[in-house]
Amino acid sequence: MTGEASGGAGGGNGRGPYRVRSLAAVRDYSPEPGRKFVSATHEEIAAGLTTDIYFVRTMEILEHLGLASTPVVAEVFTSRAGLMAGNGEALALLDGLGLEVWALPEGERFSEREVVLRLEGPYSAFGPYETPLLGILASTSGWATAAAECREAAGNKPFICFGSRHLHPAVAPVMERAAIVGGASGASCVLAAKVAGIEPSGTIPHAAVLIAGDTLAVAETYDRTMPPEAPRIVLVDTFQDEAVETLRVARRLGERLHGVRLDTPGERGGVTPELVAEVRARLDQEGYGHVKIFVSGGLDPERIRLLAAAGADAFGVGSYISRARPIDMTMDLKVVDGRPVAKRGRIPGITPNPRLQKVLGKPG
Repeated sequence: MTGEASGGAGGGNGRGPYRVRSLAAVRDYSPEPGRKFVSATHEEIAAGLTTDIYFVRTMEILEHLGLASTPVVAEVFTSRAGLMAGNGEALALLDGLGLEVWALPEGERFSEREVVLRLEGPYSAFGPYETPLLGILASTSGWATAAAECREAAGNKPFICFGSRHLHPAVAPVMERAAIVGGASGASCVLAAKVAGIEPSGTIPHAAVLIAGDTLAVAETYDRTMPPEAPRIVLVDTFQDEAVETLRVARRLGERLHGVRLDTPGERGGVTPELVAEVRARLDQEGYGHVKIFVSGGLDPERIRLLAAAGADAFGVGSYISRARPIDMTMDLKVVDGRPVAKRGRIPGITPNPRLQKVLGKPG
């Protein structure tokens, strides 16, 4: 990596000086030759390389004015109501910078325009990090909020986040971990689940059945080869009528069958309440009341409620969470060198919020 000089004073955090504190450093920097992925590495995020250029220009100006280390208080507020998430990564970004930080606890709901984060310290310590800090909170809170909506719709029934395929792999684990914060029972992405301290959840794709040529052959092999702790949940919509396939599998696996998954494509009408009710009735009529019905495919809170009422026991949710709109976060300086300040239209000085908890700096 080239252009690693800070080009300015101070601001170290134990990870070395910011590499983009000056326009000269930006000019001299170039990515490593042969870079395979565009996504930022942990080291590049920590170096401030994902910031907006105008924060570098700001640092340049303040350095020339001798004001870069001016003590300030900054507040982050929200554009709409939602669920707080992303605290861990946000604090990892700020840790060691000599700041005092207060934050709304992860998993707490916030209202529109509520202050969810407050920073106090020299501007030079965190100014170049505004872009990634807001991005972490905006995206992660948006995903967690969508998951919370699914949790409310599902009630006590489990739902798993299946959204990784809809996102760039660099951020997919962040999304699925945020879904867990929002109430998801698990995640299919291996890394997301492991980071969250749980085992990944999931069944099998249609590819396994298409290659084997028979649902029952896959079900028997699944039962024979998977570890005992893996629930026997079999996909039953690949070749034949879902109810027919369900009974074929149930008759073969019996008590070992934990559940069936319905993922009927939109070309065939998708998974409907009527289909769920039929499969449930046929299972019960043949004495397979223990077999659960897991549904997936384009689910949202409204469909979750309808399918749950029809008899679905668990849900796989993907794009509703992964495509969730970020909750815009705005950072304002509210105190500069001890003086209350604000841009036009905003109130100068610290915004009281007793829900914030001190998370970095000297104990309050």
